[in-house]
Amino acid sequence: MALARRRFSTQQDYWPAFVDMLTTLVLSIIFLLSIFMLAQYFLSQQITDRDTVLNRLNGQIAELTELLALERANKRDLEDNVATLQANLAEAEAARAALAGQLDAKSGAASAAGDQVGVLTSQLADEKRVGQRALAQVELLNQQIAALRRQIAALEDALGASEQRDRESSAKIADLGKRLNVALAQRVQELSRYRSDFFGRLREILSQRSDIRVVGDRFVFQSEVLFDSGQPDVNVAGQGELDKLAAALIELEGQIPPEIGWVLRVDGHTDARPLSGSGRFRDNWELSAARAISVVKYLIGKGVSPNHLVAAGFGEFQPLEAGDGDEVNARNRRIELKLTER
Repeated sequence: MALARRRFSTQQDYWPAFVDMLTTLVLSIIFLLSIFMLAQYFLSQQITDRDTVLNRLNGQIAELTELLALERANKRDLEDNVATLQANLAEAEAARAALAGQLDAKSGAASAAGDQVGVLTSQLADEKRVGQRALAQVELLNQQIAALRRQIAALEDALGASEQRDRESSAKIADLGKRLNVALAQRVQELSRYRSDFFGRLREILSQRSDIRVVGDRFVFQSEVLFDSGQPDVNVAGQGELDKLAAALIELEGQIPPEIGWVLRVDGHTDARPLSGSGRFRDNWELSAARAISVVKYLIGKGVSPNHLVAAGFGEFQPLEAGDGDEVNARNRRIELKLTER
């Protein structure tokens, strides 16, 4: 009897330790939930600030793109002006060389005719006047050439400055592009968080059925949950399940910020068995697409925005499992829901 009492006393000593451990676990869970709520609040504040920065960056990118296009147009105009001035300079130098050659030829002819001064006096005077006019033209051409060179130098400076601005604008656009990519990555992460919350909500309201489950990043309804065999219209039992889904989607629409582009993609899948020739549909493609469209239209009728819904049919070409048994075919006949970016 004494031995039995000792054993009973030893067993009773476990309960206080067990109660303390359970109390510590509950307090730890409450503490972690408090930390999670605070972190979620601060994250929402940061996301709002980042959206404002992202909008400002998008505006700057648009302005810089317009400035870059204007600078490139100015660059082309400057290059055309430089080409025109260089052509004019070449023509002026050729004309100056021709006039100088004529002047040298006429001066040589005048000195060779020194013995016929009396006869050629008037001709020499004419030639001198022509030479003076040629010299004046050469001087004028020299001035024009100098002016053209100054204009070319100024245009080259302007062209260099335009190219520098072009490089700076390209660098700014590249930097803004990197920032935009970072912001978009943050948006994807934010959408992933909403997807996780949404699937958690669906698990709460739909987890009572074994034929509704999560596969990867998709929520899967077996076709028998929503449709009668070979039919595209949602049956009465399926309408009850879709009512729960519609309520969760409407709640999600109120939570996700409007600037995040998202859709719920409804994918219809069938098994690999061919349809009978007497039915409404020619093949599994049409049946899977019709079922996906029926789900989308039903959700719209329950108040879900059409902007957040997409219907797609995959026929039998994306099976979950390979094989042709009844159980495999049943698992492959399904409607999948995937929350993704637009």
